[in-house]
Amino acid sequence: MKPTDKSELFLSVINTHKGIIYKIANSYCKNSENRNDLVQEIIIQLWKSFGNYNDEYEHSTWMYRISLNVAISFYRKAKKDAATPLTDNIIELVVDEESAELEENVLLLYQFINELDELNKALMLLYLDNKTHKEMAEVLGITETNVATKIGRIKEKLKIKFSLANG
Repeated sequence: MKPTDKSELFLSVINTHKGIIYKIANSYCKNSENRNDLVQEIIIQLWKSFGNYNDEYEHSTWMYRISLNVAISFYRKAKKDAATPLTDNIIELVVDEESAELEENVLLLYQFINELDELNKALMLLYLDNKTHKEMAEVLGITETNVATKIGRIKEKLKIKFSLANG
């Protein structure tokens, strides 16, 4: 493949699946400067690994795997740097204005998800993006059984948190 063909294919893949990058960046970074840095770092790492892309997997699966790994590393590094706290961030959502209760519950959901550790947060982002257990397992490098078990446990925790929050 010629370098220009590779570049065009890469840009096409990024444009098609850019929502993955922004969803992950929004989930792992509170302020816009850090988010922009993370987006850039994710794109750089995607480009570096593009030559090793295994076409057995969908582009979205490959992007999730790279993006989540970069975000988790970025998050861990930022946690070490006390000047860049990344806790308490909530993904900004666009929800129908008529459904204020739904919006409140969605915001609560993302707040609760944000309190999870890195692996479980990544798992729930994939779950909410309707990925199959197989796709989640491939992205996160765990078994499908482990995915199912973790999702079940997280759902139970979320139910308890919602019942406590809604009194």
